[in-house]
Amino acid sequence: MKNYFQSIFLFFKRFLLIVIIYQLCRLLFLFFNKSAFDGVTLKAFLGGLHFDLSAIAYINILFAILHFIPGKFKYKSGYQKGLKIAFFVVNLIFILTNFVDFEYYKFTGRRSSFGMITATGMENEIGGLIFVFLAEFWYLPIIALILAFVFWKTIPNIRLIFSDEKTNSITNLKQIGLFIFLLGIVFLLGRGGFQQKPLKVVDAVNYGSISHSALVLNTPFCILKTIGKKETLESPKFYSDEELNAIFNPVLTLNPKEEKLNKNVVILILESFGRENLQIGQTPFLDSLLTKSLFFENGFANGKLSIDAVPSTLSSIPSLMNNSLITSSYSINEIYGLPKILKDNGYYTAFFHGAFNGSQNFDQYCKVAGFDAYYGKNEYVGPEAFDGNWGIFDEEFFQYYCHKMTEFKQPFFTSIFSISSHNPYTIPEKYKGKFPKGNSKIQESIAYSDFALRKFFDSAQQQEWYKNTLFVITADHTSAEPTAEKFKTNVGKFRIPILFFNPGEPTFGGISYRNTQQIDIMPSILKYLNINTKMISFGKPYQSEKDFVVYYLDNIYHYLEGDYYMAFDGKKAIGLYNFKEDELLKKNELETNKEIKDKMERFIKAYVQSFNERIINNKLTVH
Repeated sequence: MKNYFQSIFLFFKRFLLIVIIYQLCRLLFLFFNKSAFDGVTLKAFLGGLHFDLSAIAYINILFAILHFIPGKFKYKSGYQKGLKIAFFVVNLIFILTNFVDFEYYKFTGRRSSFGMITATGMENEIGGLIFVFLAEFWYLPIIALILAFVFWKTIPNIRLIFSDEKTNSITNLKQIGLFIFLLGIVFLLGRGGFQQKPLKVVDAVNYGSISHSALVLNTPFCILKTIGKKETLESPKFYSDEELNAIFNPVLTLNPKEEKLNKNVVILILESFGRENLQIGQTPFLDSLLTKSLFFENGFANGKLSIDAVPSTLSSIPSLMNNSLITSSYSINEIYGLPKILKDNGYYTAFFHGAFNGSQNFDQYCKVAGFDAYYGKNEYVGPEAFDGNWGIFDEEFFQYYCHKMTEFKQPFFTSIFSISSHNPYTIPEKYKGKFPKGNSKIQESIAYSDFALRKFFDSAQQQEWYKNTLFVITADHTSAEPTAEKFKTNVGKFRIPILFFNPGEPTFGGISYRNTQQIDIMPSILKYLNINTKMISFGKPYQSEKDFVVYYLDNIYHYLEGDYYMAFDGKKAIGLYNFKEDELLKKNELETNKEIKDKMERFIKAYVQSFNERIINNKLTVH
């Protein structure tokens, strides 16, 4: 039995080594993202240990079997060498996934899932971009190599007591009993304990503030929980159908009395133009345009990824899942968004994106959404302007966009998604040193994209369709590394500019302080155009008195209503703050403001149930 015990001890010594490495990875994650985590307590690290044990147990269950299984074959040199190499390789792969989030977390605000690690929707770009990212974040491969070397050198080896140890039936029964018992312990660690359901990503909120969930989690755990899984929603069944529709009903009927306006509609979605980048000297053109537009000071994105912004903005469908709608199992659900509605009203519709065709699956979504045409890098005609990474520089692609619209029959609806202010923030060589660097890595490229936007409007003003066009400008999401504290909270990290510019109506404009979101853009446009239609919209027109915003991050629903922000874990409220008075979300009023808490909790439950049921049952249209 002594050799058998040595094999057991060997596994747990190796297991302990992995636990220590995971703690080191958490410290490195905190170091690289220290500005995102204030007031970290020991509880977050204890919670992190809980999730680490679960991930490590799942990853090493096969090695547990190979160490615990009875039999003398385990003590052969070849077996042990193979076991050690396999243990090293498998665990190192999972350990290194943490390194992705040392920097990627700045962009997504959450730990990476299986889909994000495998670059779903970015298959065309990833080959070239991976070398760009390795060059930019050169220190990560170096740290990884050092860690791999230390890991290999510190893996414990087996020490056999008797090479010819005898066994009998009693010994074999004891070993079988230990095998079952110890394997049960590893399974228990993997599921996270004796609780009713196995440990889930959302359980991270139990170990500190909502904003610390990513620190509590580890990337291997998040990958394991999403690998091979399609997005599957469930209805929480909070309310009956009658109660549900009384609280929140996404069916929106527009029956205007005024005559329809046959104005062109142009939606410009600007990459990473978070609200923090405006009015600080980086965006002189956009800043000037704000003064001539209807500008929503409290504008919010409905997601943290570019791929979330398109269905939110063009179809009024928020990103309330762990996967984007575009890449989820519900991606081919029938939808009735702006392209189809305006097409039914005589519009020609087209979508433009200067990146590789297939990037972010936008071309696929455009087919589902009903656009007449998609224009990407493949269709671009103009001066050579490939940025070496993503696609065509904004300046040239915006000009191409402008000239193509001149060819379209009016009225038309088009949308463009810019690319130059995306990491690695490349700007044309001829403009190096022309724009202010700002106070974060992105801001020089933000200034370049603002310049490209100015040149687009200079060209557009010369076109006969210009004054008959409603321009809507928004961002896909916020920037990776905001410097101001108010943009680091779960409210601030979703603040984006949203503005409506109407050059044909000089009196159209002003500042609105109503809470407005990307999913409000579609119903707002249709109401402004006096379009007679019936549709599903999870947002509301800006002309409405409603004042809510809903978005989702780290398995938490984030809901704004009036002056208040609520965090909801899918079953109950876990935080309530007056975000307009308490910008840094320091004072949780969940226990002291029951009236607001009950009212908001009632609405968000109905909103989530309505969203889930309509996505599950493919009821995003009104027949």
